[in-house]
Amino acid sequence: MPIRTTRGRAAAYRSIWQWPLRSPARLVITVVGVVAVAVLAGAGAAAVGGGSNNGGLLASPGPTTVAVAPPSASDPSFPSGTSTTPFPTALPPVPALTPTTLPLAEAPAAALQVAGRWAAAWVRPPAGTTQQQWLQGLSATTTAEYLGILNTVDPSNIPATRVTGAPTALRVSPRSVQVEVPTDTVKLLVTVVISDAGDWRVSDSDRA
Repeated sequence: MPIRTTRGRAAAYRSIWQWPLRSPARLVITVVGVVAVAVLAGAGAAAVGGGSNNGGLLASPGPTTVAVAPPSASDPSFPSGTSTTPFPTALPPVPALTPTTLPLAEAPAAALQVAGRWAAAWVRPPAGTTQQQWLQGLSATTTAEYLGILNTVDPSNIPATRVTGAPTALRVSPRSVQVEVPTDTVKLLVTVVISDAGDWRVSDSDRA
């Protein structure tokens, strides 16, 4: 008949765990049985885990390092003419460019003469002179590039009417000379250079 009360269940459980304590023989049998069950359980766990060939959990592989070889000139994918030498981390400083200057006494006489002639042709022409006539008078002593700039100038607006002194060299280089030319209103700063044809011509002008 099944046990239907709490007191009946407690009495049944108590009789089970008290059974090994009622005699030494029962206690020995109980201990041996527990040990045997533990041994069997351990053997079963080992069988499930497997050995080195049937391993259960696999060890996580460590990080893989891949060695990358530097590009070789023999590699067909490597561009021809490209150096495999690493770029330098720092470049030497670039020396500042210093233009060559000469003593003022070495200013070519031809350059000074061209500066004087150009200034005399540049001053405001007489009334009735057209711009083309004014440019024609400058063309023999002016570079083609600067003549194109002077083509935008109205000669009637030039304040100076005549040159009042001799040209003076202010800076001399092997292929250019900066010359000052005085007029009745302003001092002209004229740059004279050696043209492609080998003669001296004015390439720029300004007012001092």
